[in-house]
Amino acid sequence: MNPVILYSLATLGILAAGAAMILFFVAKKFRVDEDPRIDEVADLLPGANCGGCGYPGCRGFAEALVKAADAGDMSGLNCPPGGGDTMAAVGEFLGAEVGEATPMVAVVRCGGTCEKAPPKLEYNGPAKCDIAHKLFSGANGCPHGCLGLGDCVVVCDYDAIHMDKETGLPVVDDEKCVACGLCVTACPRRIIELRPKGKKNRRVWVNCINKEKGAVARKNCQAACIACQICVKTCPEKIQAFIFKDNLAYIDTEKCIACGMCVPVCPTGAILATCTPPKPKPKAKPEAKPETKPEPKPAAEEATS
Repeated sequence: MNPVILYSLATLGILAAGAAMILFFVAKKFRVDEDPRIDEVADLLPGANCGGCGYPGCRGFAEALVKAADAGDMSGLNCPPGGGDTMAAVGEFLGAEVGEATPMVAVVRCGGTCEKAPPKLEYNGPAKCDIAHKLFSGANGCPHGCLGLGDCVVVCDYDAIHMDKETGLPVVDDEKCVACGLCVTACPRRIIELRPKGKKNRRVWVNCINKEKGAVARKNCQAACIACQICVKTCPEKIQAFIFKDNLAYIDTEKCIACGMCVPVCPTGAILATCTPPKPKPKAKPEAKPETKPEPKPAAEEATS
């Protein structure tokens, strides 16, 4: 065999052996021992990798769960798609107590239906909300309202949200929604919010996020919040669940008792509820004063007159 070829093969062999030795020592030096429980916890999770837990995928959440269990505190960690059953199984496997998470649901905070906020122009661009949001205010002129192109529907893995052709707005199916938050992130207008389901599915919310002044907001949408603050004044003094800021009312879920008293008093119907709100009390009519008849004059007075 040609000596050049032999030398080349020998040189390559020595380089390969040297590189292998270096890689071996580097791998041993920087080896990271991974807890085998992480894989087992990841298998207990639904595998949706939706990010609703706040971590990058189910494996990232599994790592957080194992660390939290070792620290003795798993409170605040929750898997929305898996729900209580999944978290109970994880807690049993890790031998740690899992706190009860508040059931959440996605709520669409926009009342700009085709009737309340009729379109003023026709959009012919790409059928994606994030692109349309960068191009113009919206077909109805409201810079805060739903664009109606369904980005939230596309990202939902649970078929829990769909577009209503009649209203032009997304509708959330409470039974299917797992509160993963994908629709919240996908909406460029941020009109979708995760809110507690409430006791017996009772919840009340302001169905508008428009921060423009009342007259301007009402010009584009008849269902907009006009910053009249009647709802704020109607809320019982002991509750005071309303936060009023930047021409917009907002209901604090920690304080609201879902009494629904604010729903019927809103002049634009911008407050919605999943329960039947109380009927407004009829205004009391002023009592009619009894007619007073003139007293008869005495007889002597009549004679003199």
